Amino acid sequence: MFERLQAVEDRYDQLNELLSDPDVVSDMKKLRDYSKEQSGLQETVETYREYKNAITEQKNAKEMLNEPLDEEMKELVKMELSELEEKIEALEAQLKLLLVPKDPNDSKNVIMEIRGAAGGDEAALFAGNLFRMYSRYAEMNNWKVDVMDASPTELGGFKEIIFMINGEGAYSKLKFENGAHRVQRVPETESGGRIHTSTATVAVLPEAEDVDIDILREDLKIDTYRSSGAGGQHVNTTDSAVRITHLPTGIIVSMQDEKSQIKNREKAMKVLKARVYDAAQQEAQAEYAASRKSAVGTGDRSERIRTYNFPQNRVTDHRIGLTIQKLDQIIEGKLDEVVEALILEEQAKRLESLDRHD
Repeated sequence: MFERLQAVEDRYDQLNELLSDPDVVSDMKKLRDYSKEQSGLQETVETYREYKNAITEQKNAKEMLNEPLDEEMKELVKMELSELEEKIEALEAQLKLLLVPKDPNDSKNVIMEIRGAAGGDEAALFAGNLFRMYSRYAEMNNWKVDVMDASPTELGGFKEIIFMINGEGAYSKLKFENGAHRVQRVPETESGGRIHTSTATVAVLPEAEDVDIDILREDLKIDTYRSSGAGGQHVNTTDSAVRITHLPTGIIVSMQDEKSQIKNREKAMKVLKARVYDAAQQEAQAEYAASRKSAVGTGDRSERIRTYNFPQNRVTDHRIGLTIQKLDQIIEGKLDEVVEALILEEQAKRLESLDRHD
């Protein structure tokens, strides 16, 4: 472990030198890449340096105990040693965690897609509840929400809604939301007071940057057509809606939310890139069965991950067996308790995997 930490510190120092090199400063791509790499190593290096300082202090304190000291001074040194041992232990645990390979997508923005599944109107209403929950959560984290496309229902829900969340670390916290969400409650349309069960599916895709994926123009089929549904005067008057098909994968994205064909094309391309990138990642993950076992859940979109039981004010995350009697708060966007538990579980599994390979 300490050989790896020393290698990380050496690389950090090397990056420091590279970032002051005139050739690097004049090359925007290198400057961005090296800055990003250095930023990713900073916490590990600072923690490692703090650890080395604590070890030095511990050694000095032990040497002091071998010198002739009065009883009061001896007690003070022993107290300091005890505190240093605790600090060193905590720093070792932190360093071990920092060495666990990070998900390269963690710092990215996300594109989320929520669809009402089983349950008709009630499933669409639940999809609307989930969208509101994630919007509130984004607000609490100072992230920006941008609706890209939506198919609203008359009762106020959504058959489907696609939106982007821009913000540092958005994917690292929202990636666990991938899957089928189940709701148990008495629908407003139900006169008999019976509890219904409905589901909505959530897909969380990291925003794909140009460096992540290269989509060739000849691999795309782009169609334009007239918008339909609610939307004002531009509906059915201009070919503003856009449908893009990625021929190698068969992935299709349609967008008609904006009045401008150019804006719809831009949004459709963002979603298409994210879906193609996600499909490539899913394929790569399937080839590494061991690494998939270290993740929380399988990542399968059809996997039922969470139940929201309104009569009992209860939320259960089935992947980690977590049950919280705070549905009223969670549905208002206070997701931290659930998200942190999922992050801890994933870290524990990654650590387990790291220990097995050490």
